Amino acid sequence: MADIKLTAYNVKTKEKGVEIKEAVITKTARGGYMAQGNDGKGNKLTTMLSEANALAAIKAGIAKQGW
Repeated sequence: MADIKLTAYNVKTKEKGVEIKEAVITKTARGGYMAQGNDGKGNKLTTMLSEANALAAIKAGIAKQGW
């Protein structure tokens, strides 16, 4: 699955679909998956993911595993 792309809403600039760079995927306390990174301009981005998308992004090398 090379077409996986992690995107998030940028609260600071109000842009939708901003690609997350240097993503790290972590597990939440309730068992969900969250990707955190930046947009390349110094703004932090965070988005929630399904388990399938999180594991696929790690397997594809797009994100690092943080747990």
